[in-house]
Amino acid sequence: MLGATGSVGTSTLNLVERAPDKFRVRALTANRDVAALAGAAIRTGAQLAVVADEACLPALREALRNTNIGAAGGARAVVDAAASGADWTMGAIVGCAGLEPVLAAVEAGGTVVLANKEPLVSAGELILAAAAKSGATLLPADSEHNAIFQCLDTRQINRVRRIILTGSGGPFRDWSTERMRAVTVAQAVAHPNWSMGAKISVDSATMFNKGLELIEAARLFPVPADRIEIVIHRQSVIHSMVDYDDGSILAQLGPSDMRVPIAHCLAWPERMPTPMAPLDLVALGRLDFEAPDPERFPALRLAREALEAGGARPAILNGANEVAVAAFLEGRIGFLTIAVIVADTLSRYDPPAPATLDAVLAVDAEARRLAGDRVKEAS
Repeated sequence: MLGATGSVGTSTLNLVERAPDKFRVRALTANRDVAALAGAAIRTGAQLAVVADEACLPALREALRNTNIGAAGGARAVVDAAASGADWTMGAIVGCAGLEPVLAAVEAGGTVVLANKEPLVSAGELILAAAAKSGATLLPADSEHNAIFQCLDTRQINRVRRIILTGSGGPFRDWSTERMRAVTVAQAVAHPNWSMGAKISVDSATMFNKGLELIEAARLFPVPADRIEIVIHRQSVIHSMVDYDDGSILAQLGPSDMRVPIAHCLAWPERMPTPMAPLDLVALGRLDFEAPDPERFPALRLAREALEAGGARPAILNGANEVAVAAFLEGRIGFLTIAVIVADTLSRYDPPAPATLDAVLAVDAEARRLAGDRVKEAS
């Protein structure tokens, strides 16, 4: 499990710990949270615990001193754990720090579950080529892509009219642009339906999250990008839909809890129980849908333009957004400035398409540098 102490990692651990007879844990990784990592490793009987920040390795060794669990530290140790040949790997490291480990897991074969967006957004062609070469199976853990995966009949792709990505619209879906200028960090991270980390919550509020999911969907599913639509669905009960040319629309419904799509990936091609209560459709009463407003949420336009342009554009979009979101969370820029900085970075930088992981990382680094300069100008 790459990123075992984050929100996706802890949801995955919850399911694994509920079925100890079904799973053996080879390795858990975290960035710096030694206490949570060591606790999870001990509870699951993991063979190895890896902390990406090598300075935290002594503390990890001390926490595991009276166990038989191995300890390692540093970015290379995380990649080595990913490449160790596990049957099933969860990729849940936020940011481009998760790119190299996920690629290593894909190159090793097995089943790789994608929960972080960067591999497919920034290096989609490399990941897909590596999977084709190694025979790895890629499964999407994002609730939207997992819903599409469950509803899409790959034997009849020519019958698919549309893929419909649903999104809650975030906490500001009814706010005016003027009101959004004064959005606080606390307001932006308070998602109305989901419990997520701060960065992903802000991405949901700006709708960059949905834009990145658009790019991911175009990588994962063999449907032209112009047939992928985004619809606001306030209740977050329908997680996405597939529209077929016979008039049928297949939808996957479920509670707003990541344990549902993660359980699907853990047990695939079978299913496994989760602690989630059945949906009470009568109590739910209604399902609402509306078109997103591209004027108030320019992230959707920027993401579609990056997808259509291809090459390095999605990686630039992602890197600049990460820098801008971090600056917003630090109180250095306003909420609406996030999209402004991403757009400005895209306008300043247009390198050739990256053909290697090092080239992707170089594009990401330069996009971050340019976005960082723009943050300084704006703050």
